[in-house]
Amino acid sequence: MDRTTGTHGHHETDPGTGPGGGGNGWRGSAFVPRQEDLELPLPPVFTDPAQEREHRKQRLAGACRVFGRLGFSEGVAGHITVRDPEYTDMFWVNPFGMSFRHVRVSDLILVDHEGQVRHGRRPVNRAGFVIHSAIHAARPDVIAACHAHAVHGKAFSSLGRPLDPITQDACAVYEQHAVHRDGAGAVVVEEEAGRQLAAGLGPHKAVIHQNHGIFTVGGSVDEAAWWFISMERSAQAQLLAEAAGTPHLIDPESARYTRDQTGFPLAGWFSFQPLWDEIVRTEPDLFE
Repeated sequence: MDRTTGTHGHHETDPGTGPGGGGNGWRGSAFVPRQEDLELPLPPVFTDPAQEREHRKQRLAGACRVFGRLGFSEGVAGHITVRDPEYTDMFWVNPFGMSFRHVRVSDLILVDHEGQVRHGRRPVNRAGFVIHSAIHAARPDVIAACHAHAVHGKAFSSLGRPLDPITQDACAVYEQHAVHRDGAGAVVVEEEAGRQLAAGLGPHKAVIHQNHGIFTVGGSVDEAAWWFISMERSAQAQLLAEAAGTPHLIDPESARYTRDQTGFPLAGWFSFQPLWDEIVRTEPDLFE
């Protein structure tokens, strides 16, 4: 088993667009050098759903470990999901009440869109089920979704506005994230509230739920996790900049150019790989 690329997977040559759009892969991108003889890691492609399922579960457990390491835990809050490759109306999720830092592949729960646990013995966060089931139902293109009560994201969410393009990193989600104000501050435990949040996400790769926090989606766990990490840090940067003064905005044309170079799905997947490599090397028990 290759824990870096997947279980017996082969590699795509140039993936296309995914959730949120923003580019066609490496071709035409300034994100990487243009030398023909360079090798770049690419997401694996599977022909066996069982092998793809194992790969997705490994990445989900790894993303939970990364979130824990980065301090995104807040008690029992926070959930990352990935759609099952065979039973597409079901998704895998971290168990309710388990630390992000402790999640293993064997701990993951499989839930259907009616909220029934189909695999596993642990309970599921009600808010996590309501939100993620609505997102996965509304967006067939979404493979994974992430949410955590990280400090800077929830602080920024109280402002009720999108991130400004004040850094190159923030430009990756420029015009590709929304603000959802319905039910601001209320715990999302009713299915209608979950559907409203999914509608607020729309076609984007992220939504800021006012007085709650950040939600991100992607065509892989890696991509969705990276957009969350990047948005959390961009929220921190903007809060710091505004505390010190008035940030200068990047002009729209430059912001869109930067987004097209760094905000496409493969770039999100690739950006997560150093964090994945760190977790695999230092916390191999996640594969148990």
